[in-house]
Amino acid sequence: MSQIILPGTTATGQQTTLGVMGGGQLGRMFVQAAQAMGYFTAVLDPDPASPAGLVSHFHVQTDYLDEQGLAQLMQRCAAITTEFENVPAPALYTLGAHCPVAPGASAVAVAQDRIKEKAHFERCGVPVAPYAVIGATEHLAAMLDAPSAAPGRPKQASAPLGGSAVHEVTSVGADLFPGILKTARLGYDGKGQIRVKTRAELAAAWDSLSQVPCVLEKMLPLAAECSVIVARGWNGDMVHFFPQLNLHRDGILAVTQVFEGNMASATVERSVAAAKSIADDLQYVGVLCVEFFVLQDGSLVVNEMAPRPHNSGHYTLDACDVSQFDLQVRTLTGLPLVPPRQHSPAIMLNLLGDLWFDADGRPITPAWSEVLALPGTHLHLYGKLQARKGRKMGHLNITGADVEAVRATAQRAAALLGIPAF
Repeated sequence: MSQIILPGTTATGQQTTLGVMGGGQLGRMFVQAAQAMGYFTAVLDPDPASPAGLVSHFHVQTDYLDEQGLAQLMQRCAAITTEFENVPAPALYTLGAHCPVAPGASAVAVAQDRIKEKAHFERCGVPVAPYAVIGATEHLAAMLDAPSAAPGRPKQASAPLGGSAVHEVTSVGADLFPGILKTARLGYDGKGQIRVKTRAELAAAWDSLSQVPCVLEKMLPLAAECSVIVARGWNGDMVHFFPQLNLHRDGILAVTQVFEGNMASATVERSVAAAKSIADDLQYVGVLCVEFFVLQDGSLVVNEMAPRPHNSGHYTLDACDVSQFDLQVRTLTGLPLVPPRQHSPAIMLNLLGDLWFDADGRPITPAWSEVLALPGTHLHLYGKLQARKGRKMGHLNITGADVEAVRATAQRAAALLGIPAF
């Protein structure tokens, strides 16, 4: 992009408008950050009650591949971003031919496919868990017929599948068990994933996933999970937040803790370096989150990446002088990237729709008054009109002067809301 897209009114009297593909909570928080800086915003999302659409200046209510909807978005916007990785890449290619789009379609396409994603990680020299691709019946047959092999990394074969190298399933035998079978596309928050202990379970699991291309990934002895959020500009400048220590329950992020000392310094350094390498190799523009597994021996393997702001970065809204959504606006528009400063230890509690129901399934109102009476609590609800179990309805950030105080408050808030202790 050759020039900075400034906020406010242009010389011709028009308001500069930024667009976002997707109307969920991430789009809502992007819209709010952009509006705070003086931009108008436009959202493309088919849901008339989408959280981002409800607070944006313009809401284009069409499908993501609708030609008229895309044309309307392009006509209104000086630049366009995305709020979730499953926006169809062809739509981003279409938009990118007419105005700046960040992240670009090619980077999003890699994140949409676990097979391409893992090949990219390996190309960057970032360790991944041992895995095999099961993209067709012959791959599954080879996996089922393969003799047990000595432990080791899967071997790469030259045959392409979906534009990336295929791991040779016949070389891994039983070494990937117990494992997790994951769909190559459209999986999130634990969806599209099945744990398998035997070859028979693998065959049944692949059938239950409609025999779509999958990755069988070996389960490893985990000590922790963490993530790193980086922001990379059009000129290659890059900044990052301090790595987040994450706790997942049932495949959904439950708790994020961010403060100096939340993990070993070597893990912090390696995770930041790996995330930057992944972003650089993609020539990525925008906010990128890379998730890692920390193994019991202290080593680090990459799990996946999200080409957008991330649930684990929501604490930045209250604990940092620049949030991940501020950086999303800056990367999109070419504004200077300043290293974010975290001014307070922080813990984030994810608020799922389960909190709106009692043990018997009857609707209740969470104890917001009691929670907000606690020092350093910051409630963020997403404006979703209906609570459902497992649905992300909001998050609660807790900040304070020291880690001990933040932890104590977070545990008290969790107890008031019925969230298990951590």
